[in-house]
Amino acid sequence: MEYYPRIVELKLKKWLRRREIIIIKGPRQAGKTTLLLHLKEKLRGNYVTLEDPEMLQAFEDNTKEFAKRFKGNLFLDEVQYSKKAGKCLKLIYDLFPKTKIFVTGSGSFDIKTPVGNYLVGRAVYFELYPLSFEEFILWKARDLYPVFLNFKNEVKAFIKKGVFHYKKPVFENEFKQLLQEYILYGGFPAVVKEKDFDMKIQLLKSLQQTYLEKDIFFFFDVRHLEKFRDVLRFLSFNIGNLLQPSNLASDLSIDIRTLHNYLNILENTYIIKRVRPFFKNILTEIKKTRKTYFLDTGLRNSILSNFQPLSTRSDKGQLLENHVFIQLKKFGEIRYWRTKGKAEVDFVLVNNELIPIEVKSLGKVKKGFLSFLKTYKPKKAIVFSEKDFGIKKIERTKVLFIPHWIV
Repeated sequence: MEYYPRIVELKLKKWLRRREIIIIKGPRQAGKTTLLLHLKEKLRGNYVTLEDPEMLQAFEDNTKEFAKRFKGNLFLDEVQYSKKAGKCLKLIYDLFPKTKIFVTGSGSFDIKTPVGNYLVGRAVYFELYPLSFEEFILWKARDLYPVFLNFKNEVKAFIKKGVFHYKKPVFENEFKQLLQEYILYGGFPAVVKEKDFDMKIQLLKSLQQTYLEKDIFFFFDVRHLEKFRDVLRFLSFNIGNLLQPSNLASDLSIDIRTLHNYLNILENTYIIKRVRPFFKNILTEIKKTRKTYFLDTGLRNSILSNFQPLSTRSDKGQLLENHVFIQLKKFGEIRYWRTKGKAEVDFVLVNNELIPIEVKSLGKVKKGFLSFLKTYKPKKAIVFSEKDFGIKKIERTKVLFIPHWIV
């Protein structure tokens, strides 16, 4: 089987020989089945998909006999089809100590198909998203990957220690071309592997339709798909903007409880991520309203049927901001900052210290960013820019200016 590496394997490695059930969650077609088959090939054992009605019935109706047949390493795919998954997995874990269980699930898994209550202390969870930009480069331009990794490690060093050694980026035009393809078509594995751009679009349209028909209609029993599509389209047009649910419900003529349900479904099925505000001063800073981003910009572009080059797009800034958000998730908790006077910073990385992050097409920073530096006096900050590169001192803060592809 041809296999392209995924970074999540590094996190999985230390758990492979332990007893805990390994549960891999993520959106449809993110590569969970491929990863599961790769692990089976590597570790040996039995692969079973619960999308098969006969296997599903055996798993639920006679779990002991099912486990006896598939003893050893058991690689269980599409577990969201079983409403008894938690209870059955607990039984196998408790009665068959020599069976190591690997599980994947998408859509309603652990939402409509709860397993967590049954597997406390018995399972570890991992999330498999569409490809990060790092993985995208590893798949598409392996010769450039070491160069990218050096830059990425420098950004990590800046976040941790405030140091950055590079004076000038190299191979910038190639990285910009890769970045454009990644932002326009996203990181779903089948889409990344496809070379024909028209086919990429068709694959994204098919994924969009499958998501609506299987996850939304079948698993979540959402009957008003057109209303659900309206919400999706609105969010697609408004990535990175403040979301006022009451206003949106009124504009789309949707009951507010229904809207909140739709938003929760979209977040729990890995389509969007809502970002909460950072605040310390409850009198002057926004503390409730969230911003929304997509976890794959290709899917977002598919919803709008817009795959035009970045240079011609009015939403270029939004797409660059969404891209940076997707990549920043691995660095820690992400918030945004905005005052009631509308001073704003795109992101605030909240770890042991605060690191404000601004995403721009050009290098000039806004007053809101400068206001944050004056108010909180962070030691470090980052500005993503198409022109400036390197460290500048603003106020008392070291501000790193880097291209959007170095993340």
